[in-house]
Amino acid sequence: MRGFGSGVGRICAVVAASTAVEMAAQVRVAVRETPTVELRLDWLGSDAERARFLRWLGRSRPPGATFLATCRRREGGGKLSGDVTAELYWLKKACGAGCLWCDLEVETLRRLPEGSIREHGLPPRILLSVHDFRRRPKFTDGRFIRLPRLREVDALKIAAFAPTLTASLQLLGLARSPKGPPPAARNPVLVPMGEVAQPARILALREGSSLAYAPVADATAPGQVSLHDLKYLYRAHKLTPKTKIFGVIGDPIGHSLSPLLHNSGFIARKADAVYLPFLVRNLSDFLKVARELGIRGFSVTLPHKLKILKHLAACDPLAAEIGAVNTVVVRRDGSLHGSNTDCLGVLRALEKKIRLKGCRVLIFGAGGSARAAAFGLSRAGAAIAICARREAAARELARAVGGEAVPRRALRTEFFDAVLNATPVGMYPGEAISPLEPPELHCRIVMDLIYRPQKTQLLKLAARKGITTVSGVEMFLAQGIAQWETWTKQRAPEAVMRRAVLAALRAEESQQEPRRRRPR
Repeated sequence: MRGFGSGVGRICAVVAASTAVEMAAQVRVAVRETPTVELRLDWLGSDAERARFLRWLGRSRPPGATFLATCRRREGGGKLSGDVTAELYWLKKACGAGCLWCDLEVETLRRLPEGSIREHGLPPRILLSVHDFRRRPKFTDGRFIRLPRLREVDALKIAAFAPTLTASLQLLGLARSPKGPPPAARNPVLVPMGEVAQPARILALREGSSLAYAPVADATAPGQVSLHDLKYLYRAHKLTPKTKIFGVIGDPIGHSLSPLLHNSGFIARKADAVYLPFLVRNLSDFLKVARELGIRGFSVTLPHKLKILKHLAACDPLAAEIGAVNTVVVRRDGSLHGSNTDCLGVLRALEKKIRLKGCRVLIFGAGGSARAAAFGLSRAGAAIAICARREAAARELARAVGGEAVPRRALRTEFFDAVLNATPVGMYPGEAISPLEPPELHCRIVMDLIYRPQKTQLLKLAARKGITTVSGVEMFLAQGIAQWETWTKQRAPEAVMRRAVLAALRAEESQQEPRRRRPR
C-alpha cells in the first residue's frame, strides 16, 4: 500500500494506553520493531492526556516512522465519548503533530456534509474503516464501490467478527476479489476479529492484506497477536504462499505452548514453515480450512483426539489401538494419516525416574491422554490401574490394557509405584485446583500431564509429602519433538526447543508470583 512500504513495515504496531506517558513509552518500543504505528488516541483517559501526548509527538516524533491516528468513538467500538466533531478535532490535531495517516470510520464519513473530506484538516492520507462486530460484511466483487465517497480516500479497512475459520478466510479472500477503479478497494486492509480468527490474523499479510495489526501492550480487539509474537514467533511479514503451514487444534487453545515449541524449531532450522494455534469448535470447519490453506500437518488436543479418528484415511496401529490421535500428517492427495506421540512422551518422562517393567501405575482419568499413557506403559511392562470420574470408562480402559479399575475411595489405602494425572484438572488458569488430595497419594512418584503451570497444585502436594514429582513439560517436549520430526523428516533442534519452552514457563511463573504474594 502506498505509504506503508513492504516487509516488516506492513506490520502495524498498535499503541494504546490511558496516559500520555504510557503512550510515549509504547511508541518508543513500537518504532524499534516496525516503522508503521497506529495511535489509538481514543484510549487516552481524557482530552488533557490526548493534548499532552500529541504535544510530545510533535516535539519528539521518531524519524522514519509512519503514524496512523485513530480516535474511534464508542459508537464504532472505540473509547471516545464525544461526537463526530470531537473525533475530527483530534484527528486534525494528530495531523499537526505529524501523523501522515488517519483512520476514519465509515459512520463518520456518512455524517460529514457534502464537499471534500480534505477540507477538515485531516492527515493527508485517509484509511476508511468499516467495522462489524457481529458478522462478516457481505462485500463481494464490485460491491466495494457502493461505499460512500470511496474515491476520496486512500485505503479501505474491513474489520469483522469471524465466528468460524471459514468466515475468517472468506474475509481475507476479499484481498483478491475487488475489481474496479478505486485504489482504496484494490489494496484493502483486512482484519478478521475474534479468538477463532487468530490464525487468519497471522496469515493476513500472506493472503494479501496491506497491513496486519499487533498491539505493543494491551490488545485492542479480540484475537490480536502481540507485536513481538507476530514479528518474531510467527514471522507474519515473511510468510508466502510457499510457506508450509502446520498447527494445533483444540478448545481451549490459548494456553498451548505448542506454537512456541514448533516455531522455535522452524526458526532454528531456517525452515520456511509456520505453526499456528487453531481454536476449533467444529472439526468440519477446520478440515475445510485445512484444505484451502494447504496445511501439511497438525497436532490434536482436547477435545478432538478421539473425534478426529473418523476423518482419517489411515492410522498407525498403536494409535488405532489407543483409540486416540494427537498427530496428523496431511498427505499430498489431501488424505489424513494419524498417529500418537503422547505415549512416547509419557514413557520417556517416566523411565528417567523408575524402571517401568513390573511397576504398578495408577492413571487418573480415562480420556485420550489417559488411553495413550495406559497403552504405552502396558507395552513397557507396567501393571496398570485406572481411576476415573466415569467409572464405566475406567473399566473399559482397564480391560483394554489388561489392567484393573480402581474406585476413588480405594486410593486412600492402595499403594502405587507411580500416580499419573491424565485429566485437565489443575490446568492454567485453574491452577489452584488439584485432581487428587494428599491422603490419596500413596506412591513413590507423581506425574502430571499438565505442563502449564510447570508445578501444578498436585505436584506441590506430592512434593510436600516427600514424593518424587515429574512435570508434564517433559512429556510435552518429548511428544512435540516427535511430531516435529514426523512432519519435517529432520532431526529436531531439541536444545533450542526445550530452552524456549522452559524460558516461557519461568517467565510466566515469575509474573504470577507477585500476585500470589499480594494480601487478600
